Amino acid sequence: MGASQTRTEDVFQELSDKTGFSLEQIRILHKRFRQLSGDEDTISKENLEKIQALDKNPIRNQIIEAFFDKRNQNDGEVGSSREIGFQQFVKVMCHFKPPTLKMTTEDKEAMRREKLRFLFNMHDTDNDGTITLDEYRKVVEELLSKSGAIGLEAAKAIADAAMLEVASINVPHMEPHEFYEGITFEHFEQILKGLEMESRMNIRFLDVDTSTMHCGKSQ
Repeated sequence: MGASQTRTEDVFQELSDKTGFSLEQIRILHKRFRQLSGDEDTISKENLEKIQALDKNPIRNQIIEAFFDKRNQNDGEVGSSREIGFQQFVKVMCHFKPPTLKMTTEDKEAMRREKLRFLFNMHDTDNDGTITLDEYRKVVEELLSKSGAIGLEAAKAIADAAMLEVASINVPHMEPHEFYEGITFEHFEQILKGLEMESRMNIRFLDVDTSTMHCGKSQ
């Protein structure tokens, strides 16, 4: 029992060193992970689908998929996992940490870029490096049509018009016969330039408020 506890603490310490979460925060995340998994060592999409707070979220499916997208687990892999362990879970949760006052400008910019990449991956579902019209349309349709305030066809028309506007901004001199292949990550950064998202991108549906989980250990 003592050896097992020691190994667990070693894993927690390693995760703390890699992610910037404190040991206390790691323990809180682990407790919530075990609750969601039914005290199992891995968690599945089905486990997250049972979270009631997600039921009315218009991008519920994208949020769930993001936890199993290997691109978001910082291991240099691509594809989707059927299940993830606690370490992968924590690595994904890292994307929702707000910055601290002690972070340098370079660190804040790096954090912003990681958050943007995470959001980009949510929409670039086929991992081809672009958010195509079909992918963008799907997101807009879900955001608008599920609210009940607008029909599916109207949502589709809005998505098409929005993509056309994005194309005109990113490729201002595009000829009528040319085809806009989609939003690249560089275009995505430009679209969201000036939007303060570092502290806004947090998560509460897991009953864990990441808006209070700052990077680095408390001084």
